[in-house]
Amino acid sequence: NILLTRLMGADSRLVDEGFDIGIRQSWEQAIQEVKDSGGIPYGIPAGASVHRFGGLGYVGFAEEVREQEAELGFQFDCIIVCVVTGSTQGGMIVGFKADGRADRVIGIDASGTLEQTRAQVGEIATNTAKLIELGQQITEQDIHINPDYAYPAYGVPSKETNEAIRLAARTEAMITDPVYEGKSMQGMIDLVGKGFFPKGSRVLYAHLGGAPALNGYSYTYRNG
Repeated sequence: NILLTRLMGADSRLVDEGFDIGIRQSWEQAIQEVKDSGGIPYGIPAGASVHRFGGLGYVGFAEEVREQEAELGFQFDCIIVCVVTGSTQGGMIVGFKADGRADRVIGIDASGTLEQTRAQVGEIATNTAKLIELGQQITEQDIHINPDYAYPAYGVPSKETNEAIRLAARTEAMITDPVYEGKSMQGMIDLVGKGFFPKGSRVLYAHLGGAPALNGYSYTYRNG
């Protein structure tokens, strides 16, 4: 992301405040600077998370999945997705709530901030449900997040994450990254091995497109 940001000539700033999924003071300051200079800012938080429309794309995802399921003649029993800032899983929860499958969306946490992430997913899902006039309440029972694969830290791959990245690449030519998809792929592989999914389950893995992040880890994977 930072490579593309710089390529497009944006005012890119590195702020040494550590990792956090919430709204930063530096973000608010940048918006205020635009206002002070006479501009009209349009703020998009990380992952479009707490933006009012941040969850809508994955409500649409659920609708598209239902269309494809109708063509295929079956329903997926479980959806696996990485979760950090919450808008992806939050939107999916709302989208699949419509057919009673909200609790079948399993978020694999990559943030390492479980309670904060869970709260943000709930907030996003609740607000998105109101926005689309779903007519149903989002409950704690709808939110499933597995925290077991976020180690050792956000953006830092474990040995098991790297093994999952290589396995997906070498068996399916599926490129995953050490920040998001590598950890959700690790989680799915491990859950399959532990028998988490009943035999015969149809599991949908949602790839969120994190592959460009590999550029930032080129030295780590220089030998494959």
